[in-house]
Amino acid sequence: EKWAYVDVREGVHMFYWLYQSYHEAGYLTRPLILWLQGGPGGSGCGYGNFDIIGPITIDQEERNHTWVKQANVLFIDNPVGAGYSYVDDFQYLTTTNQEITDDLLVVLRAFLDDNPEFEENSVPFYVFGQSYGGKMGNYFTNRLYQENEAGNFALNLKGYAMGNAWISPVDSVLTWGGTLFWMSTLDEPGLA
Repeated sequence: EKWAYVDVREGVHMFYWLYQSYHEAGYLTRPLILWLQGGPGGSGCGYGNFDIIGPITIDQEERNHTWVKQANVLFIDNPVGAGYSYVDDFQYLTTTNQEITDDLLVVLRAFLDDNPEFEENSVPFYVFGQSYGGKMGNYFTNRLYQENEAGNFALNLKGYAMGNAWISPVDSVLTWGGTLFWMSTLDEPGLA
């Protein structure tokens, strides 16, 4: 395990937590996954790690089916203000996907500078975005691809996955009525 704070801008401090895979073939033979939590504002180091895919549950019990058995997993508390990531003043909080992405790129660059083996060994890199993390991850992965092409990163970027991504709230919410009616949770007046 490795964790650190990165000062991404003046007054902005972001936290990451890496689990190296304990696969028998060695961690550098396994992909690196960046996990972006939803919320917005949910802690990847908290929810993603302890509630979903990390090696230990919130009750400090070993999880039998952790992703760390097969992959290196990097959690970043994102956007700033989520989890252990914090600002010195509320004026430094992000308000757009562009600002969120700019901060994530700084954290990722610092992480790779501290762990160059992931770039040097062309370890496959994937971004996973859960819920609102899907929206942030989509924007971030596109920008990371551009930065990679420009030579600012040397990542072996292989893909991006969304889990129940909150991309278009209006489209998502408009499906709830029909689904709840089909499940007999709503009656006809409720559906109307």
